[in-house]
Amino acid sequence: MATGALILVIDDELPMRRFLRAMLRANGYQVVEAATAREGLAHAAGRNPELILLDLGLPDADGVDVARTLRRSTRAPIIVLSARGREHDKVAALDEGADDYLTKPFGAPELLARIRVALRRAAAPEDGLVVRVFTSGELNVDLARREVLRGDERVHLTPTEYKLLAALIRNAGKVVTHRQLLHDVWGANCEGQTHYLRVYMGQLRHKLERDPTRPRLLTTEPGVGYRLRDD
Repeated sequence: MATGALILVIDDELPMRRFLRAMLRANGYQVVEAATAREGLAHAAGRNPELILLDLGLPDADGVDVARTLRRSTRAPIIVLSARGREHDKVAALDEGADDYLTKPFGAPELLARIRVALRRAAAPEDGLVVRVFTSGELNVDLARREVLRGDERVHLTPTEYKLLAALIRNAGKVVTHRQLLHDVWGANCEGQTHYLRVYMGQLRHKLERDPTRPRLLTTEPGVGYRLRDD
């Protein structure tokens, strides 16, 4: 994907901003920085960034509240970068509109990969399922024909298994919370029934993974949700 995208970094730690600035510019991105929520929101409104890196521990506002405010005014992907490792904080940020998160400290290659996925998703057309054929590793899914292949082998999925897989494909590369998956697949009345997900994700892994006990395609974000690998 073409470089040159404008990325807004909202983080009060100067060493972290310096690190991100150097890494992003070295990879062809433009960077604008903010040390406070107020400054970040102003840049988001005035500079129209294509992606936002957001720290949760800002001095003048909670980052979850900032994510909620940003999502009301921009469709730019938001990746949370935070020292907070609590599952509650991650889920709250994702439920309020963040697209992904990384817990500090993190590696530059992982962050760059997440940025590429987020920008690719943001550039896709907004017409329901954004691809006709999804491919990741041995998995090939023809969304128009509802046909699922693992290598050359056709895989039969139940309607619910397929609906769960399609929900993950719509968010490929992105962590999807338990709540969001339950809402999309089973409806708003089932948002607390996480055992549904455990059962059906287990079934999907047995059908799609070479080694279901060590999944590489359908990965778990402990306490948060699931992620479908996007090649």
